[in-house]
Amino acid sequence: MANYTAADVKALRERSGAGMMDCKGALDEANGDVDKAMEVLRLKGLKGVTKREGRTTSNGLVVARVSGGVGYLTELACETDFVAKAEKFVALADRIADAIVAADARTLEAALAAPLESSTVADVINDEAAIMGEKVELRRVAALEDAAIDAYLHRTSKDLPPQVGVLVAYSGSNAETAHDVAVHIAAFSPSVLRREDVPAETVETERRIAEETARNEGKPEAALTKIVEGRVTGYFKENVLLEQDFAKDNKQSVGKVLESAGVTVSAFVRFRVGA
Repeated sequence: MANYTAADVKALRERSGAGMMDCKGALDEANGDVDKAMEVLRLKGLKGVTKREGRTTSNGLVVARVSGGVGYLTELACETDFVAKAEKFVALADRIADAIVAADARTLEAALAAPLESSTVADVINDEAAIMGEKVELRRVAALEDAAIDAYLHRTSKDLPPQVGVLVAYSGSNAETAHDVAVHIAAFSPSVLRREDVPAETVETERRIAEETARNEGKPEAALTKIVEGRVTGYFKENVLLEQDFAKDNKQSVGKVLESAGVTVSAFVRFRVGA
């Protein structure tokens, strides 16, 4: 007969972030001692590191920090939504984000090497993953710097931590407009800031596809140039932030809204978990 209670299993799950069956097995092995069960989970997890390497991490969360005119965006990934919404995983993400700010780590490599407690971010992730029994990885880190930074985090489900994160680097005093644009970016996912930022080869590909499509549709030869340019412009309106219709007023472009507010956006970054 098991010498632990359902409350012990619940406490171990909350403390470790591990699954129910793993917690029951660890408590069985530890004769109901929760502290020993934690050690059992950790040891078993460390042995399973190699097995977890090939697993897919399609869940997780995004964390944002703004400090001293610099914005930091971090994606911490895991395998299941159960772990993604666990307090232990959320707390780990916060600890990592704070370590990234403290080290001013602006790349993934620098973030993994950043000091965290008595170790590094990379080592702490490995230790925590061993206890959780899942593959956990720091997938992406980005940093932006300007006169001002707006950070926005969006929950796609009330049961999950933020799945989408946006940083907007800007100059100008209208913080409300800058934040509205950050929310817009979260919803409409532009790929670049300006038309000039679209690679030339991408524009040529879009132009070629538009022309072939128009010809296949039997459009008149004399109208092809105008049709092609119209469709390429449509591509820009879909993918270029400053040319997108503004979410709160689709009669204006984002560029026009920013201009009217006296705000100049120098850069943005958008993370969506698993994307």
